Amino acid sequence: MKARLPKGSGSGAGNLQQLAMKAQKMQKEMDTLNSELDEKEYVATSAGGAVKVTITGKPEVKNIEIDPQVLDKDDIEMLSDLLIVALNEAIHVASAERSEKMDTLSSGINVPGLF
Repeated sequence: MKARLPKGSGSGAGNLQQLAMKAQKMQKEMDTLNSELDEKEYVATSAGGAVKVTITGKPEVKNIEIDPQVLDKDDIEMLSDLLIVALNEAIHVASAERSEKMDTLSSGINVPGLF
């Protein structure tokens, strides 16, 4: 017995073409969103604001501000730790926003090679 499509389901080729068009539109929207997020700036701090890091969504470090009060030439390791904490937080925030916006745009659909 031959399988039949329910009435009103349209031809398979038409549905496939419509799906391809939707995928192309989604890809364009994702490309635009990626460009916007790449240029967006994210700021994170550590040590109660003593170290402030600004990154872009690529992520690339754009600026680092250090309160002179936390500078201790005898404790460079602490300053290094504060920078690592602030940088990692900024990267985490940028990554989380990108993931959230892409999930929203794709309605949670994960199509290999589309992102």
